Amino acid sequence: MNPLSARRFLIIFSVAWLVLITGHALLLNWFGLSLQVAVADSLISNLLLLGVCLMVINTLRFYSPSSGQYMNVVVLCLVLGIFWLLLDRSILWWTLGSEEEYFSFLQRSLVIRAAFGMLILGFISLTCIVWHNFQDLQLNEERKADAEKLAKDAELFKLRQQLQPHFLFNSLNSINALIGLRPDEARKMVQQLSDFLRGTLKKDETQWVSLQEELQYLELYLDIEKVRFGNRLSTEVTCEEGTGTLVLPALLLQPVMENAIKFGLYDTIGDTVITLHAAREDEHLIIQVQNPYDPETSSPKQGTGFGLSSVQRRLYLLFGRNDLLQTSGEENIFTTIIRIPQPGDPTDKKITAPLPSNKLCIK
Repeated sequence: MNPLSARRFLIIFSVAWLVLITGHALLLNWFGLSLQVAVADSLISNLLLLGVCLMVINTLRFYSPSSGQYMNVVVLCLVLGIFWLLLDRSILWWTLGSEEEYFSFLQRSLVIRAAFGMLILGFISLTCIVWHNFQDLQLNEERKADAEKLAKDAELFKLRQQLQPHFLFNSLNSINALIGLRPDEARKMVQQLSDFLRGTLKKDETQWVSLQEELQYLELYLDIEKVRFGNRLSTEVTCEEGTGTLVLPALLLQPVMENAIKFGLYDTIGDTVITLHAAREDEHLIIQVQNPYDPETSSPKQGTGFGLSSVQRRLYLLFGRNDLLQTSGEENIFTTIIRIPQPGDPTDKKITAPLPSNKLCIK
């Protein structure tokens, strides 16, 4: 228990025992015993019973019986109940037994006292077992949740590590090709690649960022690709008003654009225009990416490679949904649509970076 719960439990337990002592004394007084004798009997009997109950509670703190070991608890209650009854009778006889009438009443009430003591011990034992089982269940659920979170974080990290080398190798090959022919562009690309990779090291896969910040980071990637492909690659990025401050998982759009560039330039000839449009629909941020493709050399309807499959898996890990990424190919245009649910309560947003002002998106 935490300190607050322990304090509450102690208060409730103490009040319950005071009520028990008071009720017992009133009952004995109602049966004809003097108030002084009834109070003394109640105090002695219930304080001894309290001590026995505390022994049971302390035992069950360190011994949690399994389903086939509950008989051990029953035996423990019987032994402690008999011990309590004998000790209670001896002390009551020694302190209050000088009156013949009370001694006769004590003898006649032993069966009722035994049943009462066993009932209290059984109730305390059952409560302890249920409480400790509930605590164990909570701990198991917490450990299970922690294990699932670790597994999810590990898979997200693995997805990221699988994506980065592919892009890095392509960029290094392009730099190598530019060094001899266009050294100025090679140096520019090295600087852009350095800025891009520095950004990936600072961002966490589970971090939320604004669309404006994600697009600013995406621009670094697109600048690198434009050095690689020259005038063949053009991009158009537009946003509807009010979408700049909507949030999405960090580094989500880069593999989507990489996939669009791959199928837009590798399998086609001539200039290629990749478009990205952001809009808001109800409580979702809608990202639409379109690129041309050749249906004879590409198979976009089957999904398109590791980039989009990793994005879809990441969205499932973050949101638990498989319907947040959709792809389609019509009239030589391949369309990727991503739906990002927005946090309903601003205090619940998992944003680890400050949101910028709602400026215009990249053009």
